[in-house]
Amino acid sequence: MDTEALRSFVRAAELGQLGHAADELGVTQQGVSKRIAALERELEVRLFTRTARGVELTLDGQAFLPHARSVVAGVDRAVTAVRPGSRALRIDVLGFRSAQAVVLHEYWRSRPGTDLDLVTLRVDDPRAAVAAVEAGDVDASFRTVTDPAVLPSGVRMVRAFDSPLELLVGPRHPLASARKLTPPGLRGHRIWVPGITPRSEWGEFYDQLATEFDLRIDAAGPHFGDDVLLDVLADSAEVATLVGARDRYVWPATHDLRRVPIVDPVLAYPLSLMLPSSSPHPGLRAITAYLASLPRLPETAWLPSWARTRA
Repeated sequence: MDTEALRSFVRAAELGQLGHAADELGVTQQGVSKRIAALERELEVRLFTRTARGVELTLDGQAFLPHARSVVAGVDRAVTAVRPGSRALRIDVLGFRSAQAVVLHEYWRSRPGTDLDLVTLRVDDPRAAVAAVEAGDVDASFRTVTDPAVLPSGVRMVRAFDSPLELLVGPRHPLASARKLTPPGLRGHRIWVPGITPRSEWGEFYDQLATEFDLRIDAAGPHFGDDVLLDVLADSAEVATLVGARDRYVWPATHDLRRVPIVDPVLAYPLSLMLPSSSPHPGLRAITAYLASLPRLPETAWLPSWARTRA
């Protein structure tokens, strides 16, 4: 059924004049008449009778009007739901407790009218996130392709912000009492980061970090979730892990875990935002401006090779 014919019928019924409906819809009065006539033929009923003052609904027209009005409203809502600038800004983050989600929440708190829709694609390969941006499944994604040359022309990548790392340990760990640590102070300690996926951006990051500072990064075993990782840290005198300074972790008070900043240099994980090269969601301009305003790292900070030229 032609939704524009339904729209013409609804407005003519509400206004009582074909000419007024035509003016509002931006078509000729003859065009409105043809649409309604085609609708009457399809339904095999008369919807209007003509009067000296315009048109009036027949009994069939009165019965049909609320349903037609509902269909037109549904179509309008469907169009609004996918129209850039009208629908929520949909952004992919690694997790709802990740630094990306925390920063977006801070942005939203400063602009509470912003309509944001955070999603997690749950893909390890950043190329899958690129494909989602290119296809319009998300408006932007906090992922990094470490070789920008492989990005398709329809997607561009901008530097979002850098996340300083902290050591997370349990109370029995020998580094638990430290106020701060330097990278050499981490040598010889088991830093457990389970579930590192080969060829992922974080896989490359930890490879370079381990090589640069001679660290023992252990990726053994599957990642059973943050709760299991935190339980292991709380019970262990040997295991530590690395977390972003903005990453939000919650654990029972009895765990007594400690977050220790790493300095001289600060170790930082670079975060990028991928977005469409053309016609991005209008809300992304304010997001990227906010990201650019975040505090920058000290000059002595360490970044992986792919981020140093774009720092």
